[in-house]
Amino acid sequence: MQKENEKNSKAITEAFKNLQDSICLALEQADGLGKFLEENWQREGGGGGRTRVLSKGNVIEKGGVNFSEVFGEVTPMMAQKLQMKEGNFLATGVSIVLHPHNPHVPIIHMNIRYFELEELSGEKVYWFGGGIDLTPHYVDEEDAYFFHQNLKDVCQKHHSDFYPKFKIWADDYFYLKHRQETRGIGGIFFDRLSQYENLGKEDIFAFVMEVGNSFAPIYTKLMAKNKMKPYTETEKQWQYLRRGRYVEFNLVYDAGTKFGLETNGRTESILMSLPPQAHWLYNFQVEEGSKEQQTLEMLKKGISWV
Repeated sequence: MQKENEKNSKAITEAFKNLQDSICLALEQADGLGKFLEENWQREGGGGGRTRVLSKGNVIEKGGVNFSEVFGEVTPMMAQKLQMKEGNFLATGVSIVLHPHNPHVPIIHMNIRYFELEELSGEKVYWFGGGIDLTPHYVDEEDAYFFHQNLKDVCQKHHSDFYPKFKIWADDYFYLKHRQETRGIGGIFFDRLSQYENLGKEDIFAFVMEVGNSFAPIYTKLMAKNKMKPYTETEKQWQYLRRGRYVEFNLVYDAGTKFGLETNGRTESILMSLPPQAHWLYNFQVEEGSKEQQTLEMLKKGISWV
């Protein structure tokens, strides 16, 4: 690839690594007990990453903040499954999933990524992707407003279309078709974004980094607000069931999981998003009028939270 592209990809990679550092530090401070353990790995075929996992913290039961930079050849099978042309690729990004102890603290996911491809024809293409979404075990409308308002504020700084467009995209993407319910209360999601109207590469990168930098302030506030709330055994069992839905989405639909496995990424790092414990009960039915039923009624597309 051209030197200018290499310079750009290097700067993006370094920014993502620095973001991983700052988020890990903020989460350790907010948790108060847990520390991230780091494992460096190499990918056969090119590249590698830094997997960081925190287990058995005060607030976070299990969470990962991963950085990766992989590169190599797009095989014919990859090209077909991932709907891209053959050539040489570079993919780098930060991916986060956090599972808390307390059922009143929500699960959260964020991913930001950059992809660069030099096709066999010599044409060079690139794009950014990412998203951030919240999966409460019990939907708290105040928390939902806070979460979406912060994302809307981030988006509005860069383009007025971004929040409404990416919010709908998240509703559609984070959806379990076989359950006919959303994974949580959504957020924003975007993919293959290289330019938008008068916004070019630097502008899109600035937006992506602001999404990344919004993660720690948003989630640490939700941690602080909800971590001391008392909960019952019934609520804990409900949390395990909702974690099961999370697992279903990640293993059946998640594009990042598919990409990682198709490109021979490190399996342990790819599947760090799965919770330490989850339940599946046959034909489970919630009680009429219960908090669990109220949450299910809000796991729908198209809810306007702000």
